[in-house]
Amino acid sequence: MVSRRELYDRCTALLRAAGNEDAEFDMLCIFQDILGEKLPLSAPSEGIPDDICEKITAMTERRCSGYPLQYLLGQWEFYGYTFRVGEGVLIPRPETETLVERVLEICRSEGLSAPEIADLCSGSGCIAVVLKKQLPAARVRAVELSEAAAVYLRENIRLIGADIPEMDVIMGNAADESTARRFSGLDIIVSNPPYLTAEEMSQLQKEVRSEPEMALYGGSDGLDFYRVLTRIWRSSLRPGGWLCYEVGDRQAESVRELLALNGFENTELTYGFERVARVVSGQKTGG
Repeated sequence: MVSRRELYDRCTALLRAAGNEDAEFDMLCIFQDILGEKLPLSAPSEGIPDDICEKITAMTERRCSGYPLQYLLGQWEFYGYTFRVGEGVLIPRPETETLVERVLEICRSEGLSAPEIADLCSGSGCIAVVLKKQLPAARVRAVELSEAAAVYLRENIRLIGADIPEMDVIMGNAADESTARRFSGLDIIVSNPPYLTAEEMSQLQKEVRSEPEMALYGGSDGLDFYRVLTRIWRSSLRPGGWLCYEVGDRQAESVRELLALNGFENTELTYGFERVARVVSGQKTGG
């Protein structure tokens, strides 16, 4: 019977040979998942049964092929909460926590304890669920087009939001005016829309190619959704309401200009990791 350390070292070597730069971390996650232990290497000489060894090896081989670790595990952490994820839904990323923080900052500065919020292109629901957890009195509605993604969205609401009042899931195309017309008087619209350019889509890492294209591709210059959403959702905000976007690398100023052209003022850039502008927000003027 192979020991835990022997199997860990063997599988880590396979990941390294496949070009995985986070081989040790990924292998630890796989061990934790299969063995159900937080510290699976605390007893390195302990043997692993053959059937468990086969499961770990099979998962390692799939990871070597470029299949996302998050999909293999079926879950990923975001803002301290564990979200269910799988094929058909965008994997939550730490950069998006900057968007959540910006919305919470607006609520604090404006004294909004029970804001009306719409999360467009909600996906796994990581933004909507966290905002609802942080603002229990808020009315948060998650707008999603994909039925595959909505499965995870509803499950995450059920699992993570079990202690809060029910959230609304609105099935619809956020880029369609008929969807926007279903909303009015919103305090905040938040969105992490598809924003990869055609060039970026052609250069995706193997892992990212497993994620749904409809959640990634934002048109030739990556700005298609910002153009449409800014224009059609403006009327769904109350005067003084806020529109907050996550943006891709080098898109912040272009999106800021789009907001200004559509009647938003007090536009602001919020910086995330490595001092990269990750969030653009603006306040609706007039009526």
